[in-house]
Amino acid sequence: MLILGIETSCDETGIALYDKDAGLLAQAIHSQVDMHRAFGGVVPELASRDHIRRVLPLLDECLRCANRRKSDIDAIAVTEGPGLAGALLAGASIAHALGWALGRPVVGVHHLEGHLLSPMLATPAPSFPFIALLVSGGHTQLMRVEALGDYRLLGETLDDAAGEAFDKTAQLLGLGYPGGPAVSRLADFGVPGAVRLPRPLLNSKDLNFSFSGLKTAVLNVVRRIDNTCEQARADLALGFVDAVVDVLANKSMAALAKTGLTRLVVAGGVGANRQLRERLAADARRLGVELFFPPPALCTDNGAMIARAGLARLERQRAPTAAFAVRPRWNLSEAV
Repeated sequence: MLILGIETSCDETGIALYDKDAGLLAQAIHSQVDMHRAFGGVVPELASRDHIRRVLPLLDECLRCANRRKSDIDAIAVTEGPGLAGALLAGASIAHALGWALGRPVVGVHHLEGHLLSPMLATPAPSFPFIALLVSGGHTQLMRVEALGDYRLLGETLDDAAGEAFDKTAQLLGLGYPGGPAVSRLADFGVPGAVRLPRPLLNSKDLNFSFSGLKTAVLNVVRRIDNTCEQARADLALGFVDAVVDVLANKSMAALAKTGLTRLVVAGGVGANRQLRERLAADARRLGVELFFPPPALCTDNGAMIARAGLARLERQRAPTAAFAVRPRWNLSEAV
């Protein structure tokens, strides 16, 4: 079975062709970062219009790379939510138009389920059950994953997601948008311990997160230091990265201890962060935990994870979507 995956939930257009037996045949991603950088963040209307321009050319690119034709596609998986309403509508309308023209079923996929299953595209792939740490621009959650379609929320952010905190810290440091990679690179030049920032909810008895206070702490330090001094900015960047990584790693290990599981899967854009990967790898070795990451190219939003999740839904005999709809706000528990 050949699945076409279409992802347009925010500022990346992702297209992929995934075969049930052969695996990922081809994928193409277009990032809108350069377009949105001038505005310091994603402009929804511009994002929607750009998705419309990109989907079909990217599909043609994937078909050429995989040496396939549109008629070879057996089903279409498309992100139904959550995300920006206009961006979701762009992908859903194209997916259903293709489905109607080709006479193929279309299945709506939850964006976070795509991220949850993205490590299944790597080798080796994790076995069930496992704890999943979902860290992206808009989401920071810990999930217990028992099986395909069996997800239990253990903890989530009460305010900003980790990715949002990275972007806001980047703006305070004058690093522009997007901020995550820039903050991490600047942190490499920081002096360890020079700036110590709070670890929100680190010692709470639950598995929730909070990063808005950390952003405020960064703002307070920026007001005290010479923000034109490269070393001072690097020290602050390192202090921020250390605080975020400390919280994410400790909460992840606490989730494993609380559930008795020994497998941790990390997914989402922040999952590509080098400092986070190194810290989690060290903790996993120390505690005898199996640790899984998707390939860095699959940490960001992409069509491959949507195609894989769509196949899983079809294999669970979930009915294809009869008429297209999008869900900008959609709880994962409602999608299973």
